[in-house]
Amino acid sequence: MQSLVSTFLDGGPVMWPILILSIIGVAIVFDRFFAFRTFFKEDTSQIADPQARLNALSRGFGVISTIITAEPMLGILGTVTGIIHTFSAFKLDAASSPVAATAGIAEALITTAGGLIAALILLFPYNFLLGLLAKAQARLEK
Repeated sequence: MQSLVSTFLDGGPVMWPILILSIIGVAIVFDRFFAFRTFFKEDTSQIADPQARLNALSRGFGVISTIITAEPMLGILGTVTGIIHTFSAFKLDAASSPVAATAGIAEALITTAGGLIAALILLFPYNFLLGLLAKAQARLEK
C-alpha cells in the first residue's frame, strides 16, 4: 500500500484531479448500475412517460464521458509539467547529473499512466451502461 501511495505522490499535483475525477466517475457508474437494476425489475407497462424514464436512466452519462476524455488529457498535462521540472533541474545546474532528471521523468510517466488507467477503468463500464440504455429503450418501446 505504501508503494501505491508513494507512486501516486511521485506523480505530482496533477494526480489529484485525476483521482477526484475517478472517484466521481466510479460513484456515477455505481449509481447508474443500481438505477438500471431497479428499472429491469419494474413493470414497464406502468411507466407513464417512457422518454422521461430514459432521460432519468441516462443521467450522468455526459459527466462520465467527459471524465473519460479529460483524464488522459490531465495525464498529458502531468507529462508536460514533469518534463518542465526535468528541464528546470538542468537549467539550475548545467553540470547536474542525469539522476537529477529522474524525478521529472518519473512524474511525467506516472501521470500519463494514471490518466490512461483512470480513463480505462471508466470506459468499459460506461460502454456497458450504454448497452443497458439501449436495452431499456427497446423494453420501453414494446
